Amino acid sequence: MTTPTAVPPPPKRSLAQRAPDIALWGGLVVLLAIAFGPAELNKFPLLFQNSGNMQELGKGFLSPDFTDLGLYASKMWLTVQMALWGTALAILAAAPLGLLASRNITPAYIQIPVRRFLDIVRSVPDLVIGMIFLVAVGPGPLAGVMALSIGTSGVLAKLFSEAVESIDKGPVEGVRATGAHKLHEVIWGVIPQVAPLWTSYALYRFESNSRSATVLGLIGAGGIGQVLFDSLNAFAYSNTAAIVVVIIVAVSLIDMLSQAIRSRLL
Repeated sequence: MTTPTAVPPPPKRSLAQRAPDIALWGGLVVLLAIAFGPAELNKFPLLFQNSGNMQELGKGFLSPDFTDLGLYASKMWLTVQMALWGTALAILAAAPLGLLASRNITPAYIQIPVRRFLDIVRSVPDLVIGMIFLVAVGPGPLAGVMALSIGTSGVLAKLFSEAVESIDKGPVEGVRATGAHKLHEVIWGVIPQVAPLWTSYALYRFESNSRSATVLGLIGAGGIGQVLFDSLNAFAYSNTAAIVVVIIVAVSLIDMLSQAIRSRLL
């Protein structure tokens, strides 16, 4: 009978080795404590007060009014179309920008300015971008599409570049060994490796844009969001509940479709 091998004890880290982790998590706790007051978390008990208003709101949400279901469905479909075009335009912009922002295939004098440009694009809220296009093209879905496309392009380009930076160098070096041009290295050595991940990222952003497009209705960019904010302003809670149900169903269907597509790619 063989004697079981003793399991070695886990390695112990010295205090000096653990100091960065302690400083990091300790700093996070300190920041949370500092932000407690400015975030007004002391008002948390108010969530359970003003019960009369909350009961009125609850009654409206528990009895959704689907009288205008056809209108809500058509507006939701318009919102999905806005998200679809916004994501498609963003992909067209994000693909080259993501390659240019990748440290492993682009020189620093190009990569660094592109990354800073993407930082600027990501930092501008969609509502602000939407307002700019609202002035240019007037109220309607086009302003929402452009706002989604620009904001999403910054996010996707960042994700695309990170995917490129994590590729296996072997296929790229194999293409380079044949004497191929730099562009051929990207087409045959990089794109095939990142295409499934890029597609997955794009699908996630399409799901997110289907929700973000709703918020753009606040500035008159069309879609279900405009109807939603009209019902909120009119205190028509039953109508609001029906619109929320339509949004939840639509986003859930989009999520299931995206999962089915991703399962075939990854």
